[in-house]
Amino acid sequence: MRSPSVSRYAAGRLSPIRRTADLRRLRDEQFDVLVIGGGVTGAGAALDAASRGLRVALVEARDLAAGTSSRSSKLIHGGLRYLEQLELHLVHEALTERGLLTSRLAPHLVRPVPILVPLPAASPPARVWQRAYYGLGVAAYDVFAGVFGSGRGMPLHRHLTRDGARHLFPSLRADKITGAIRYFDGQVDDARLVVNLARTAASLGAAVVTSARVTGFVREAREVVGVKVRDLESPDSPEFEVRARTVVAATGVWSDDMSRMLRDVGVRPGLRVRASKGVHLVVPRSAITGEAGLILRTPTSVLFVIPWGGHWIIGTTDTDWELDRSHPAASARDIRYLLDQVNTVLDRPLTADDIEGVYAGLRPLLSGEADSTSKLSREHAVVEPMLGLLLVAGGKYTTYRVMAADVIDRAVRRLGGSAQPSRTDQLPLLGADGFAAAWRDRLDIARRHGVTAGVIEHLLERYGTLTVHLLAMIEADPALATPLAGAPEYLAAEVAYAAQAEGALHLDDVLTRRTRISFETPHRGADTAAHAAAVMGDALGWDAAVRSREIEHYLARVEAERQSQKMPDDLTADAARLGVPDVRGYAADRGTDLLEVEL
Repeated sequence: MRSPSVSRYAAGRLSPIRRTADLRRLRDEQFDVLVIGGGVTGAGAALDAASRGLRVALVEARDLAAGTSSRSSKLIHGGLRYLEQLELHLVHEALTERGLLTSRLAPHLVRPVPILVPLPAASPPARVWQRAYYGLGVAAYDVFAGVFGSGRGMPLHRHLTRDGARHLFPSLRADKITGAIRYFDGQVDDARLVVNLARTAASLGAAVVTSARVTGFVREAREVVGVKVRDLESPDSPEFEVRARTVVAATGVWSDDMSRMLRDVGVRPGLRVRASKGVHLVVPRSAITGEAGLILRTPTSVLFVIPWGGHWIIGTTDTDWELDRSHPAASARDIRYLLDQVNTVLDRPLTADDIEGVYAGLRPLLSGEADSTSKLSREHAVVEPMLGLLLVAGGKYTTYRVMAADVIDRAVRRLGGSAQPSRTDQLPLLGADGFAAAWRDRLDIARRHGVTAGVIEHLLERYGTLTVHLLAMIEADPALATPLAGAPEYLAAEVAYAAQAEGALHLDDVLTRRTRISFETPHRGADTAAHAAAVMGDALGWDAAVRSREIEHYLARVEAERQSQKMPDDLTADAARLGVPDVRGYAADRGTDLLEVEL
């Protein structure tokens, strides 16, 4: 637990010196709970455990949210599809979490987004049936949110005529619809939420270390008592052991790998995870005219068209993926499928030339007998394949907190003692406290700091009340108020802040996850790389060689992804993407003396 003399912000600052201190803690301390995996479930589990007063560490092989948790549809939602499938408990659970996030836990990161359910053109009797069917479903969605949703935070649904639907979304083809139903769900920058979860856990005393790869388990007899870790930022240093009374593996699509590490003692995993690839396209806001999102039924899944600032996100696919899990690749087939599906309802068809960005992620689904991944369960499971090791897998982004609480409940029962029950439903994340007042006073804040209201709104929607720290950085160094080259909606201060407070270690961490420049710009961040590397290099003390290498690697990654998206299928796309290795482990010549002083 943090000292009362240390502010919540300072205690949650993932700075270079904090990483050094936390690495030392990993070597020297025994933890109650060690979490493997820095995605939303792992960060949520670390926060849950730390909030109960347990001694907690989290290790992640790459960056926070580097996998699935930065590549979602950016929605916090109950799941209309689950309602249709009568999985009412899943809808109840998800809408409860949506209400908590929008009203209490992260109102600065999760906000309402309107979505239309278009009613397809059909005969008069079919029109009546469709409107009644979908209307009943959306009404039930609202009822679940209002009665069970722990604070709605969303407006009620509304029925629209054809003209009403096209007034709200002029790009809808009039001949394809008879009307629509508008409802609301939550939208989130998924990677930023994970960073805030990890920082909030750190503020409560958790050790949080990224670029720390688990290479094996430490066992005594038939009990797991820790893990072996390699620091990828110092690849020449030896592996070291981290001791823990309980190890929690929240590794998503890598869950099966955890059990394989114990194959020499004949351990069976207890669950199997199947990876489903979801691809999303990003197009400029000008490519489609509309003031709400869309949800469309497709032959294999559902398709969302979601407004995202000055862009639209279109996705997703739902197909098996058995290739490289670290960098799932979108193929030309995936892109063509999404364009074909969305173009069925748009008055001006989109083409490949409209695409600004593409990203692909893998959903960790509990494996079953279903032939299609879209039919597999989105429920989660907690198993203990060996004494001292807990695996949590499955679920969906929206219900991360429930998964985290479940696995830490199991850990607490195993540890015994007097640990508190989960209280994360009452614990606002960093930046959430005072957000409503800050948003109300945003014009005054802008005047006091001599910046535009648009800058303050942008910062508040990304950092909440932590915005004051970025403004202080700008006052100390006015050059940080400069917009980034090639991405003028972002400020240089955001790059410096990512390096000094949010645990970003590499250029890719900033351009892909702390910001979304890698998929929000047609150049995919290539035109921003040099400017961002200069700012980040100043913050982290990079010399010219490190800065050049970071830029070179990022540009190579962008080119490899572009090439993969021209390939006809998964196999060739994966081969193209694997042409560029991961940046982790490339920092052997980075000086370590700079890490010994607070930046």
